Amino acid sequence: QVQLVESGGGLVQPGGSLRLSCAASGRIDSIRGMGWYRQAAGQQRGLVADISSSGITYYTDSVKGRFTISRDNAKNTVYLQMNSLKPEDTAVYYCKVVGRLRSSDNIYWGQGTQVTVSS
Repeated sequence: QVQLVESGGGLVQPGGSLRLSCAASGRIDSIRGMGWYRQAAGQQRGLVADISSSGITYYTDSVKGRFTISRDNAKNTVYLQMNSLKPEDTAVYYCKVVGRLRSSDNIYWGQGTQVTVSS
């Protein structure tokens, strides 16, 4: 089994910053892609940013220049630094990890962490 533990969500004023973390542990040989998704109330879950095992990053247009995704391979942890937060960034944020075990790739999801941007 693989567990993902997320942390770092909370309430922040517009223009503020938060840093999300997601640490993976358990039976896994290696981690391939890591990413962050978000789901606002009444909306579908969508990709915010992801990072490959070699460090190639992707961002959805609405967060480019404000969010930064990074990973620490030694700690099996992915981060999302969120700056200049806007009310429309309010959502539950989920991390996603693609892990390899014995030549098989599996997808794992974190439990979600609430981010609320409000004055």
